[in-house]
Amino acid sequence: MDIPRIFNITESAHRFHNPFTPDKYATLGTALRMAPGTRVLDLGSGSGEMLCTWARDHGIFGTGIDMSALFSEHAGLRAKELGVADQVRFIHGDAAGYIAEEKVDVAACLGATWIGGGLSGTVELLAQSLCAGGIILIGEPYWRRLPATDEIAKRCLANSISDFLPLPELVSSFGTLGYDLVEMVLANEDGWDRYEAAKWLTMRRWLDANPDDELAHEVRARLTSEPARHVAYTREYLGWGVFALMAR
Repeated sequence: MDIPRIFNITESAHRFHNPFTPDKYATLGTALRMAPGTRVLDLGSGSGEMLCTWARDHGIFGTGIDMSALFSEHAGLRAKELGVADQVRFIHGDAAGYIAEEKVDVAACLGATWIGGGLSGTVELLAQSLCAGGIILIGEPYWRRLPATDEIAKRCLANSISDFLPLPELVSSFGTLGYDLVEMVLANEDGWDRYEAAKWLTMRRWLDANPDDELAHEVRARLTSEPARHVAYTREYLGWGVFALMAR
């Protein structure tokens, strides 16, 4: 079980696999007012940076699940590096359908709502692991600027305009699902640059070291096209944020 190899290549040097930067995760951790001992579940935990830094800074205990063997390995190493290996654990596996054996205080899925078939399904999945009065964290894209055509949406790596909502409609949708929005932290253009542009150096160095690899042609094509695509489309049209929800 693993994610497509191309993502393990392009994001192999990433600590965050979304447009958040360390200061954004720090802001989010503080905003949630987590007491020491808070239990956190993170579905699609990537390289584990959120759980590891929150364990260090707030004394939380956490479990992360991710399909990438490489990212899960990185997460375990990061926990040891920060001295929190006794507070967090990382499982290499499929987060889709995962329900915690013991209820948690915070259940998160940041940027991987496909695991529940979309936003509403993922909220429903997370709720099954959540204790009464707990908080759900959802990381989700939204349109900063509504594309005029589906072709523009596809250049933002969506399938169509309908894949994402403008921010006001996204916020309203939480109420429709029966939740209060109690906090939010939004990415900015610099965050998108750090997520997307960091891939370019990784790809170039990988190509220099692996010129004959079967994926070299695809990686070269991405390195050639991605900078212009990012600055013209993702950076201009797409937002991303983490939204904290509590059931009404």
